[in-house]
Amino acid sequence: MGKTIHTEAVELLFDAMTTLKTKEEYYAFFEDICTVNEILSMAQRIEVAKKLEEGRTYLEVTNETGASTATISRVNRMLNYGTDGMKLALERLNEQKSAE
Repeated sequence: MGKTIHTEAVELLFDAMTTLKTKEEYYAFFEDICTVNEILSMAQRIEVAKKLEEGRTYLEVTNETGASTATISRVNRMLNYGTDGMKLALERLNEQKSAE
């Protein structure tokens, strides 16, 4: 059986994140807790997910994001077989954009 993220430490992390109120606070928090490369990798994954949800091909996503086909494939698997957390976030982002 694989590792679980359901730990007290992860609960603390998520609880800490819920206290953040502004984008500037998010920048400060993530710059403190992650490396620049970790942040950029997470950002690239959500960008890839967004483009895949828009129906873009792997080649288009690679050209537009610089992501490797391995990363695109991993994100695609997550979208198809994951827990739908990314899909939920993307849906909410689309709803916010539509409301503006």
